[in-house]
Amino acid sequence: MKSFFILIAAILISFIPGAIGVLFSPVVGHTNEWFNSLAQSSLTPAPMVFSIAWTILYLLLGIALYCVWRAKRTQKHRKWIGVAEWLFFVQMVLNALWSYVFFGLHMPMLAVFVLAALILVILWMTREFGKVSRAAYYLVWPYIAWLLFAFYLNSVVAYLN
Repeated sequence: MKSFFILIAAILISFIPGAIGVLFSPVVGHTNEWFNSLAQSSLTPAPMVFSIAWTILYLLLGIALYCVWRAKRTQKHRKWIGVAEWLFFVQMVLNALWSYVFFGLHMPMLAVFVLAALILVILWMTREFGKVSRAAYYLVWPYIAWLLFAFYLNSVVAYLN
């Protein structure tokens, strides 16, 4: 039963950047007007796709964090777990920061740099997760793929505007 609550905690923690990001999303206030006025890539998905994708990605990240926490029980991986957990929380901050910079400050070019930093941290985090849990390692790859796509979309917006 304790493992179940740890899993739920890990999943809830992983959704924190999304909850923060909603404060700056296009559906809040004048941001929608600004966002809709931007020239965007023809590959930009419908808003509903973003909601579904982020829900799945945060869920996978939460499960990955849980896998890392479960591995904490073995002494063998203890030195890598601290680094992996630290990187997980750094990526959470960068994820929330991107929403603020892009949607809150309306600065797509700066958001490209935040996203680049996020991708580098995620790649490092994935490497550290792999030292602790193979499952955690594989659960992060869809997030990496989505961030690369987001980097493309953000770069196009920065370039065109």
